[in-house]
Amino acid sequence: QVQLVESVGGSVQAGGSLRLSCAASGVTISRAYSGWFRQAPGKEREGVAAINPDGSTTYADSVKGRFTISQDNAKNALYLQMNSLKPEDTAMYYCAATLGSLSPRVMLRRTLYNYWGQGTQVTVSS
Repeated sequence: QVQLVESVGGSVQAGGSLRLSCAASGVTISRAYSGWFRQAPGKEREGVAAINPDGSTTYADSVKGRFTISQDNAKNALYLQMNSLKPEDTAMYYCAATLGSLSPRVMLRRTLYNYWGQGTQVTVSS
């Protein structure tokens, strides 16, 4: 049984940083396509960052240069380092994984991921 469990998010002021983690079980993160998605109230869930088994990453334009996705194969965990946070980054953040093969241009497409965490809230105040 696959489980993805995100760490507790948090509240920060604009310009601050947060690091999210996602502990995986039942799936080997290093062999999966995995990513972080977010959903703000009244909006659709959107892809933020993704990483493939080769370690190649892709980011949404809105977070490029501010967010970094990484994985720790020994801990079977996924991370999202978020710097220079903005109020518009406020959302519920989810980690996700799939054992399918994704081309780089679709790695942020949420419908292609079939394993999801429960989500963690990130709030950025101005």
